[in-house]
Amino acid sequence: MDIQELNNAIAQEFEIDASVITPDASIKETLELDSLSLLDLVAVVGKVTGLKVKGADVVHIVTFGGLYDFLENARN
Repeated sequence: MDIQELNNAIAQEFEIDASVITPDASIKETLELDSLSLLDLVAVVGKVTGLKVKGADVVHIVTFGGLYDFLENARN
């Protein structure tokens, strides 16, 4: 998985600077997530990674580092 590609896609979708997406950054705060934007995140992650990800899979993930770990484990 190319983390930079994922970060760039998320930044573009949420209209933020990719530099604020760091492993320790809070997903909810950084992206100002609500239930609808969570679906946007899931769609972007699925498109970039090719994985079928559900909102319920990521709703409890707090940081981008946690998201990266989740995706790495989902690939294996």
